[in-house]
Amino acid sequence: MNWKGVIPAITTPFREDLSVDHDFLAKHAAWMIENGCTAIVALGSLGEGATLEFEEKAAVLQTCMRSKAPVVASISALSTAAAVRLAKKAEEIGCSGLMVLPPYVYSTDWREMKAHMTAVLRATRLSCMLYNNPIAYRTDFLPEQVAELASEHENLHAVKESSADVRRIAAIKAVMRRPLAVFVGVDDLIVEGIASGAVGWIAGLVNALPKESVALFNGADIYPWFLPLLRLDTVPKFVQLIKLVQQEVGMGNERVRPPRLPLAGDEREVALRIIRSALASRPRV
Repeated sequence: MNWKGVIPAITTPFREDLSVDHDFLAKHAAWMIENGCTAIVALGSLGEGATLEFEEKAAVLQTCMRSKAPVVASISALSTAAAVRLAKKAEEIGCSGLMVLPPYVYSTDWREMKAHMTAVLRATRLSCMLYNNPIAYRTDFLPEQVAELASEHENLHAVKESSADVRRIAAIKAVMRRPLAVFVGVDDLIVEGIASGAVGWIAGLVNALPKESVALFNGADIYPWFLPLLRLDTVPKFVQLIKLVQQEVGMGNERVRPPRLPLAGDEREVALRIIRSALASRPRV
């Protein structure tokens, strides 16, 4: 696994009966790779992984493999045993890497969180990324703790930093004893993150706008145009919002699995005004 560039946290498409639409999933993954993305991350928060059963998760990974690009399995679960089981399944399927999250719901001290991460990192030989998102998961892996994990696990090669604090990027790099690829995990921090030394982006709006996302990552001067859309990735209903953008560009639909519901009323109208205003002045890249 070569940890660099723009890697979509791919959404999971659903049919009207809310079963996974594997035909569209394969098409969507291939489309983003064709537009310059370097790999695919599946089953994450944006992929509504928490609403998928184990067999569905395995099937999603297998479908993403049809893109012929590296596939990274997002490993998140309520229990350590369930996370380890999914990690092993991802290796069996042929995934190139894992993005490892702290456990859902339960957040506690470093001793317990380190034990969970260690169990998953040791479960396979796959290259791994640590996902740090204290805003969503209430577990904050501090730079020194990231360095400690990296020193004890040779297959920990990257970190997705989603604390929304750009200073974390330099702080992580400063305490590492060996190189660790630092990725931006918050869409509206990408320009500042690259300036601070990030080498990659686990991206959200790329699901609808891959060409623009890759161009922005590579230095195109489209940040002011893109920023209102990128901010949609930073609010609690980011899944519904990003899927709505996909629907507006003709690449997907806004169906989500409960407890999420599609946006409605004024909330949806406000979102559509932002989206349609941006798309009306979409730059050529």
